[in-house]
Parts: sequence; structure tokens; C-alpha cells
Amino acid sequence: MCSHRPSCSSSDSPLPHVVAAHPEQGWSLLCNGAIVFDDSGELLPDGSVVAPHRVPAERLAMAA
Repeated sequence: MCSHRPSCSSSDSPLPHVVAAHPEQGWSLLCNGAIVFDDSGELLPDGSVVAPHRVPAERLAMAA
């Protein structure tokens, strides 16, 4: 699926590249077929889901 070299071989590759960005809709398509959402969630090519894993804003404020 990847056209760059070296190519990404799987959806858990450490450095996939963005091939289509749609920030107005809150998502980007990666070269390995994964869709990454602005809330840090992911939809992988096999249909599995990675739940959002952002730190809530109130926890960031407490850490400052």
C-alpha cells in the first residue's frame, strides 16, 4: 500500500506517512491504510478500533 521507501509493512509501523489529510473533518489517512482521528483514536485497515487516548484537559491543567 505504501509508495515511499522504505515502505510501511503493517498498520503498527512506527512511522507511516499521511497520504490524505482532512483536518476540517478531523481525520487523516495514513499510507498503511489506517485512519487517524484528531481525538487520537484510530480505525485500522482490518476494521479494528484503537480507542482515543488523549489526556483530559483537567489533568493537563493539574500538571501545570
